[in-house]
Amino acid sequence: MDESITHEQATSEDAPVSPEADQGSAHGDSKGGPATEQSVLEALKHVVDPELGINIVDLGLVYDVDITESGAIHIEYTLTTMGCPIGPLIEQQMQSFLEGVPGVASVEAEMVLRPPWTPEMMSEEAKAALGYF
Repeated sequence: MDESITHEQATSEDAPVSPEADQGSAHGDSKGGPATEQSVLEALKHVVDPELGINIVDLGLVYDVDITESGAIHIEYTLTTMGCPIGPLIEQQMQSFLEGVPGVASVEAEMVLRPPWTPEMMSEEAKAALGYF
């Protein structure tokens, strides 16, 4: 039995792809497929509130994720307090981590104040980590 692989088989979409080859680029390269809400939220879990040590997704700071077919990402997020001094840092980190998500062409992060954030918006894991019951 001949187990050689033809060029067509090696480049087919069904062929296994190494993680490095499946990364796509920050400019809409769809090698890794289109961006999904799950992939965006997973990337945003790397953005940690430095004062609390909890990521912004589990803190409940990400209110909405909108993804266009062209890979433009629009994020609505809030901060734990209106005058929070780490807002610019959070937004910079969001941009940085989202640029590495395959299928992302551009990122727009919009800070919103409504509804106001409350501790009840945190995930159960974040509540436990902060001792909030």
